[in-house]
Amino acid sequence: MEGEGKYARELDVAVRVVHMVCALCQRVQDGLVSASSGQVTSKDDDSPVTIADWSVQATVRWILSDIFGDHNVSIVAEEDVQALSKPDSTDLLAAVVNTVNECLAEAPRYGLPTPDTPLETFQILEAIEGCNSSGGPTGRHWVLDPIDGTLGFVRGDQYAVALALIEDGKVMIGVLGCPNYPMKKELLNYPYRCHLALSKLSQPDPDTWETGCIIYAMRGSGKAWMQPLIYGDMKLEWPNSAREIHVSGIVDPALATFCESVERTNTNHSLTAGVAHSMGLRKQPLRVYSMVKYAAIARGDAEIFMKFARSGYKEKIWDHAAGVVIVEEAGGVVTDAGGRSLDFSRGVYLEGLDRGIVACSGPILLEKLIGAVYASWDSSNL
Repeated sequence: MEGEGKYARELDVAVRVVHMVCALCQRVQDGLVSASSGQVTSKDDDSPVTIADWSVQATVRWILSDIFGDHNVSIVAEEDVQALSKPDSTDLLAAVVNTVNECLAEAPRYGLPTPDTPLETFQILEAIEGCNSSGGPTGRHWVLDPIDGTLGFVRGDQYAVALALIEDGKVMIGVLGCPNYPMKKELLNYPYRCHLALSKLSQPDPDTWETGCIIYAMRGSGKAWMQPLIYGDMKLEWPNSAREIHVSGIVDPALATFCESVERTNTNHSLTAGVAHSMGLRKQPLRVYSMVKYAAIARGDAEIFMKFARSGYKEKIWDHAAGVVIVEEAGGVVTDAGGRSLDFSRGVYLEGLDRGIVACSGPILLEKLIGAVYASWDSSNL
C-alpha cells in the first residue's frame, strides 16, 4: 500500500474490499437486462434498488467485522432489510444470499478472508441490518454507499461503490470504485452501454476503452491514487499498477469543464446553468451519475462540480464522504456554496449546508465559483 500512516491498514482493507465488490457489481449489472428480470425492486422514494445494493452491503460488513472485530465496526449505510424481509421477496433474498456467497468465495484473490462455510440467510440479513449506525461527532464510523448512482447502474451506465472512514467527525480515508469509468476522458460523454454494443460488433482495441478503476486517498498524505480493476482469474497484487492522480491545473473558467448530476429529481439544474453562465463557463456540462463526478475532478478530467439540491432535499454523508477526501488529497477543494468546509460530524445528513456543495480543482476557481453563486442566487431570488 502506498504511504504509511495511522490508517494504512484500514485503507489497505478498504481498497481490497471495494475491488472485490466492484467485481460483484459488474456481474449483477451484466445480468441486469431489464427491470422485469426481478433483479430490481423499488424503495419508498421509487429509486430502483438492486440485488447488488444489498449484496455489497452484506459483503463489506462481513469482511470489516471479520478483520477488525464485530464490536469495533460501526457502519453508516443506505440500505435496510425491510424490502428483503417481505413474504413476496423470497426469490430476491435467495439471489442476494447466492450473490454474497459467490463474492466471498473469491475473497482470497483479493487478499481477504473467506468464511469457512457459505453464509446462511439469517447471517446475511444480520450483516445488512448491522449497517445501522447514525455516525456522529465521536468514535470511528465506516460510511458506505453500496451503489451510488443506482439509476446509472440499472441503465448500464456510470455508478460508484463508495467507502469512507470517519473518525471523530473527520473523513480520514476514502475509496471510490468506478467500474465503468473509461480511462480516456472524452469517452465519459458516451454511455457505457454504447461501448458494450460496439464491442459486440467488432474486436475493440482494449486500450481504447480501458475501463474500471479504484481511486483512494488517506487524509493528510497529500496524495490520491488510482488502480485499474482486475479481470478474469487475476489476483490483486500490490500496488496493482497504482499511479498517483492530481487535479487539473486549469484556472480559466472558459477552459474549465464542469460536471453536474444527471438526475433532475433532487438537483436544481436551472441554478447550475445560471452559475455557469455568470462564471463564464463555456463548455457543455458533463452530466455523470454518482460520485464518479468527484473521481473526474480528482483525476483532472473536470475542474468543477456543483450540486444545488431542490428545496426539502437533504444531502447524506455517504453520497460525499469518500469523494471529498479524495479530491482534497488530489489537490482540490470541496466546500458548501458559501465556502465553508462540509461537516461530517452531525449524523447521517450534511447539516447546515449553505445552498449546496461545490468542488473545484483549486482555490482560484473556487473563489470565482462562489462569487458566481452569490450573483446568480441574488438574481434568481429577486
